[in-house]
Amino acid sequence: MANLKEIRNRISSVSSTMQITSAMKMVSAAKLKKAQDAITAMRPYSNKLTELLQSLSATLDADSGSKFADQREVKKVLLVAISSNRGLAGAFNSNIIKQVNTILSDYADKEVSILAIGKKVNDAFGKKGSIIANKSEVFDDLTYDNVAEIAQMIMDKFVEGDFDKVELIYNSFKNAATQIVMTEQFLPIVPIESDTNVNLDYIFEPSKQEIVETLIPKSLKTQLFKAIRDSFASEHGARMTAMHKATDNATELRDQLKLTYNKARQAAITNEILEIVGGAEALNH
Repeated sequence: MANLKEIRNRISSVSSTMQITSAMKMVSAAKLKKAQDAITAMRPYSNKLTELLQSLSATLDADSGSKFADQREVKKVLLVAISSNRGLAGAFNSNIIKQVNTILSDYADKEVSILAIGKKVNDAFGKKGSIIANKSEVFDDLTYDNVAEIAQMIMDKFVEGDFDKVELIYNSFKNAATQIVMTEQFLPIVPIESDTNVNLDYIFEPSKQEIVETLIPKSLKTQLFKAIRDSFASEHGARMTAMHKATDNATELRDQLKLTYNKARQAAITNEILEIVGGAEALNH
């Protein structure tokens, strides 16, 4: 059994760790509320805009389709992998890294590049030479304008033929305890296949073609912004949950150590009493 000093040091160490994890949990909980409100408010707009543009794109003639809907033979793929800049968030980052590795295996016969949004995914794949850019700084000032610049860069590279397909990989926020890893096609845009034309009763001004060409870039920028916002909320949810579990584990360990300490202290006192009694008996004889 460890001596009393060692146990006291361990109790002190665990208590300090518990204070840190508890503080991190409260910080993440505060940030989560703001991030959750932001993504919850944004989803309906983003989803409706995407649905509208897919419906419009499906009704356009093949020769007048958008340059962002250009279906080409897939030879070069870009994976936009969104992680966090910091750890201590449970399996949040490792799930993204695992999903990227799975997709890399699926595209073994393709030329695959990675655009890292988050230091963790950049650290994981940077040494392999597949990272074309690291945009981790976007989390320092997460605004639509900053994300729009990244989206525009991706769109330009697709139009120029640098990539034939672009996919987003990120954690979608469900609740504080649950994050769902999503793999979402970004480019080319996939029109909704439908046998019925739902837009026959509408008169478009300006033309349907002009509307699509104007709104598609905005839709793509919004789609990327939503994915990063989703990941941002998921990160704080995952970290809050991880720190909550860590605090609970530290509390349980501290209680066990205190019990061990009390038992060791009691045993030491008992031994001292026995030695005193033994010494007194020896004197009497």
